[in-house]
Amino acid sequence: MTARRSNSELLRAAQQQQFLEVIGRDEAEAKFRQCLDLKPLGEELVHLAHALGRVLSRDVVAGVDVPGFDRSRVDGFAVRSVDTNGASVDAPRTLRLNSEILTPGVLPQAEVLEGTATIVATGGMIPRGADAVVMVEQTEAREQDGQVLADIYRTVAPGAFIAAAGSDIAQGETILRAGQIVTSREIGSLAAIGLAQIHAWRKPKVAIFSTGDELVAPGEPRPLGGVYDSNSAIFAAAVAEAGGEPVQLGRARDVEGEIAALLAQGLNYDLVLLSGGTSKGAGDLAYHAVSKLANPGIVVHGVALKPGKPICLAVTDKKPVVILPGFPTSAIFTFHEFVAPVIRAFAGLPPERPESVKARVAARTASDRGRTEFVMTSLLRGLEGNLVAYPTNKGSGAVTAFGQADGFFIIDAQSETVPEGAEVEVTLIGAHHKLADLVIVGSHCVGLDLLAGRVMSEGFSVRALNVGSNGGLTAAKRGECDIAGMHLMDPATGEYNRLFLTDDLVLVPGYMRLQGIVFRPGDARYEGRTAEEAAAVAVADPACLLRNRNAGAGTRILIDRLLKGSQPPGYANQAKTHNAVAAAVAQGRADWGVAIETVARQYRLGFLPLQMEHYDFMIPKKRAERPPVRRFVALLAEPEVREQLSQLGFELKKI
Repeated sequence: MTARRSNSELLRAAQQQQFLEVIGRDEAEAKFRQCLDLKPLGEELVHLAHALGRVLSRDVVAGVDVPGFDRSRVDGFAVRSVDTNGASVDAPRTLRLNSEILTPGVLPQAEVLEGTATIVATGGMIPRGADAVVMVEQTEAREQDGQVLADIYRTVAPGAFIAAAGSDIAQGETILRAGQIVTSREIGSLAAIGLAQIHAWRKPKVAIFSTGDELVAPGEPRPLGGVYDSNSAIFAAAVAEAGGEPVQLGRARDVEGEIAALLAQGLNYDLVLLSGGTSKGAGDLAYHAVSKLANPGIVVHGVALKPGKPICLAVTDKKPVVILPGFPTSAIFTFHEFVAPVIRAFAGLPPERPESVKARVAARTASDRGRTEFVMTSLLRGLEGNLVAYPTNKGSGAVTAFGQADGFFIIDAQSETVPEGAEVEVTLIGAHHKLADLVIVGSHCVGLDLLAGRVMSEGFSVRALNVGSNGGLTAAKRGECDIAGMHLMDPATGEYNRLFLTDDLVLVPGYMRLQGIVFRPGDARYEGRTAEEAAAVAVADPACLLRNRNAGAGTRILIDRLLKGSQPPGYANQAKTHNAVAAAVAQGRADWGVAIETVARQYRLGFLPLQMEHYDFMIPKKRAERPPVRRFVALLAEPEVREQLSQLGFELKKI
């Protein structure tokens, strides 16, 4: 039960006066870096078995030749090249074989004299007197008069098929440079010159902890109002990617003493990273703990960025202490903007230089004047090969907004909007970027998730953007997707999807989904009634809250027809998914809504059938023959897939 607060406590929380000064991104970075010594933290000896991914702190100079001796590159015979002059298939030169066989590791004993040859295997040492190797395929051995002879059918030049000593690596040669990252290729070179250890820059150790009463460790039961601590896991992985060594200290409740204790522990490491408690809201106590640091202490608190405005940058005795926002997208974005470059510098890594591409914006994108906004976006390729940027619009609280984006574009602090079709420069996120093989845009459905998963299991990459049926139809008409999942009904005829066909589109039948009213079991306003009767009762009850669907959704058409023009309490509160409607009802934030039966079962809600709807797939004709599209369509006919869809509660259409 929530404790009642005094008026003075409420006033302090409402005033939320914590920001020291909101400044621009470049100024914030400059002030932060002025207080740091951005260079590697020291070197250490690292065994070769643990050298992968490490950064060399010294040049590596070869102390030996590789190979260390002249060796054969093929199986054959070590010869004097002059003894093969004029050799051909019609007129072979015959040489007498010496009595030794030179395999790798065998030291030659006999000299190759005029008219003789020695058998040598690939990698075997070249004996004295030989200056070439004849491939065994170009010879024929025979015995004559008690001697073994070899007929040579090809003339070879001096040096033929011999790898000379030092031809790969010469003694005294610098083979690797300080600052180079050790990959499997470099490890091969290091092992080849006999090094068991390397000098590498020490990885900076980064202490990580999260703050907040609401946080729950992954794997533990999550109470209503609880949030799984995803930030700690994200930061640990991001620190490792940036070249650091994460040290997880756990979580602190919104108790200043607990936060201060973990902060003190974190200061034993090279950098301290915590999240939450840096904004303006009540209970944001991390700022108070960090504000006690000195020399110089907090240098930035608030940056004119979206996402990421409430970041707090502090330094104590040249040690960075950073409070990242609690919302995951804000946190990971500001990490990459402000923290990752510091970790890389401490680790001896060069600054990252991300790639960027030109794309046109798929929809008008608004922004707040006065803050530089970084808009997470997915990239799709149009029919003409042009790139199209679809803003994800998930908000800074979404865990997946950063991870599922292909990149971001920037809206200047003095701009309020980017119009549809405007060209922007998209900075790509992640290395080795590749667009998806199959792009699906439209209405989300768990059946679609199943089909997309099957396509992915066969080696195709898939990108799905859940923008509603109308959004999917628009993308299909513009040729910006391969498949649009949709369930749009013509209110006049009740027919689904076919009305929206054009000469450039093909409609692939999907399956049927049962839509209906969802409610909490035991609610007498709904139990035992038809959907129409229950809707009438709900509309007449001013205390009954609806969770509506967004305009443009196929379900919204059903809702508006059911309401017959009325707009009951909650009508303006619109959700973009069936799951959001079901969660609101299950948690008591709404009393009813319309969703599919499959989702109602997942949330253990009551369900009153309303109408069976058609969930189909609209495909641009010019994309219909692409292999991943053809495979997606073929899956709809496979018995195993149809059985799985049926188990999810969908009614399959006849093929």
